[in-house]
Amino acid sequence: MKKTPTLLTLLLIILATYWSFRVLLPQYNEGETIVETEFSTDRALVHVKEISKEPHGVGFPAHTTVRNYITEELQKLGLETSLQEGYTAGDWGNLSKAENVLARIKGSESGKALLLLSHYDSNPHSSLGASDAGSGVATILEGVRAFLKTNATPKNDIIILISDAEELGLNGADLFVDKHEWLKDVGLVLNFEARGSGGPSYMLMETNRGNGKLISEFIAANPEFPVANSLAYSIYKMLPNDTDLTVFREDGDVEGFNFAFIDDHFDYHTQIDNYERLDRNTLAHQGSYLMPLLTYFSNADITNLKSLDDNVYFNVPFFKMVSYPFTWIMPMLIIAILFFILLLISGFRKKVLNGKDILKGFIPVLFTLVINGVVGFFSWQFLKWLYPAYNDILHGFTYNGHAYIFAFTLFSLGTCFYAYYKFKVIKTANLLVAPFIIWIIICGLVAVYLKGAAFFIIPLYSFLVAFYVHINQKNPDAFLLVFLGIPAIFIFAPFVKMFPVGLGLKMMVASTLLTTLIFFLLLPLITKYRKKGALAFLSFILFAGFMVSAHIDSGFTNDRPKPTSLLYVLDTDENEAKWATYEHQPSDWTSQYITKKSADSLLSKNTISSKYGSNFTFTNEAPLKNVPKPTVEVQLDSVVNNIRTVHLCITPNRPINRLEVFTNDVDIVKADINGIELSEYFLKNRYGGRLVTHYISDKNYTDIILEITQDQELELTVYEASNDLLKNGLFSIPQRKEDQIPMPFVLNDAILTIQKVKFD
Repeated sequence: MKKTPTLLTLLLIILATYWSFRVLLPQYNEGETIVETEFSTDRALVHVKEISKEPHGVGFPAHTTVRNYITEELQKLGLETSLQEGYTAGDWGNLSKAENVLARIKGSESGKALLLLSHYDSNPHSSLGASDAGSGVATILEGVRAFLKTNATPKNDIIILISDAEELGLNGADLFVDKHEWLKDVGLVLNFEARGSGGPSYMLMETNRGNGKLISEFIAANPEFPVANSLAYSIYKMLPNDTDLTVFREDGDVEGFNFAFIDDHFDYHTQIDNYERLDRNTLAHQGSYLMPLLTYFSNADITNLKSLDDNVYFNVPFFKMVSYPFTWIMPMLIIAILFFILLLISGFRKKVLNGKDILKGFIPVLFTLVINGVVGFFSWQFLKWLYPAYNDILHGFTYNGHAYIFAFTLFSLGTCFYAYYKFKVIKTANLLVAPFIIWIIICGLVAVYLKGAAFFIIPLYSFLVAFYVHINQKNPDAFLLVFLGIPAIFIFAPFVKMFPVGLGLKMMVASTLLTTLIFFLLLPLITKYRKKGALAFLSFILFAGFMVSAHIDSGFTNDRPKPTSLLYVLDTDENEAKWATYEHQPSDWTSQYITKKSADSLLSKNTISSKYGSNFTFTNEAPLKNVPKPTVEVQLDSVVNNIRTVHLCITPNRPINRLEVFTNDVDIVKADINGIELSEYFLKNRYGGRLVTHYISDKNYTDIILEITQDQELELTVYEASNDLLKNGLFSIPQRKEDQIPMPFVLNDAILTIQKVKFD
């Protein structure tokens, strides 16, 4: 009988943990009959399948095919469509011609319009873009279809913007915000995105002011499966990853909501971001956001959603969304501290607490935090040392990444159980003081420096109630203690997975430490367990089991293909050619051309840019091929009032996808590319001398006008790349094996020419 509460309470904790994840997503049922007026995941999947048949980045043949498909589908719904075309370079110096698809549903009143937003271009050069962002386009197409079937006339206009060139620098959104007359009508944006191929879709707000009104309206719209919290919102604002909505906020002062899923991150921007791998529950989740929000905001007053006040908010099972103003943060912190002090006084008076045992209680707390923190911090470096091929997964989330999350979470639990097994002779009430002090310090820090995480204090109130129970009862009811521990599980458990999934396995330390901190909040119950040593042993055994499972799956297969890269690099000035790769562990396919010889240092450090700043890892001599270099015509080189103006035009002599121009170390006063002036901010903060990246459509030229001071010498390095290495008639490169894919985030399968232009 004594074992029964332990077994049952453990099962209840496991069930609560499972439920904290289960309620995040709707469940897709294939072939389910859905009425015409409701969102159908199956109907949305038809669009995903059509959109993701081929890579469709800007300048690729399928790009036009996808755009035409979207236009035709909107027209089938009875909507008048239009295209907005134009050059733009955004804020990142990435020039392209964007072609946005637009449509509009007329409302009955003259207020602000609701804008539905996603992008149709896939990432160059191999991504099929099923999730990013075919899923977003499909969500909007199916959602608008269902909405129109209701035959209801909205009060507000509904603008549909399927943007272009998002992957290149948010260029389509930039074009709309800067040039389109409809911008002045927009009151709110709903943007659908992806950074993986599965998992819950997180709501992330974009606002220049407070979030108070936005979160209140979001809650009022009442989506069935909201996944949102102000901590993720705060972290998102710190990260460099932007979406199209960022342009609306920064340049148009328009508020909005992002809805983006991030799990199965290993598919992101790859050839396997395909129709089959898109999680159906995830697509259903996007639809579960769109429909209630479309209905609500198309009829709500969205003329002024700006607010000076911020709210703390988080989702929790059964209650959906909980929100309260920032002004409550300090009072809630103070109340918790006062309650704790009162309990301390009561505990000492009743002789339940004593100073010596309280001090001893800090030993397991510090032991577990240090051990689990160190193991979590160095886990990714250790795994990359053990499995060097992981270095070729540039975003840092491996195919077996979920097994590692389970493994290190179990290791953390094992460490915690072991530590408190050693301190089982100390009364529970004394053991609870140290965890509370650690937690209240954390809550105090976030109250000052990371207010979005201030909801951390909510489970601490339950902990204080459990502390009170232990002070006043010798043998508290175990099921009551389970109940008091549920808020910690419901609120924090999803974060254990979210951090390494979203930010890569380098953030495993967040999982190990958060697991430890959750364990502390469950101590009022766990201290009642007599077999903590056995639970520690079981946790370590399971840790070993998941590590073995991860090891078995550490290789590459058809379902888990290895990222590979190969380039042919021709220096037209030196008339030298080399094979180059970004792989740290060259595959057998790459090794046909690359020996494990370190990359030419000059070539590696001075070459075309990539997302993670990757350099070539290995190079090898290559045969010279007659690859036409671009024509560079200097049309003007003059000095007026100590300002030197250089005007040149670069024209490709072969089909190319990308042209990149670097300068030597000069200060540029002004730069104009194809009639688009580069931002002053970019010119002052450009990295590595990069002037512009031009993503080419239809063999277009690149017209450059530079202004520099007269006393500076100017040298340009021109990189011209085509992603046709495997198809070009000058080469006979075999196709990759089925267990290999092109490496994302770097220039790949490319013929690259390098050419310098010097100005005396």
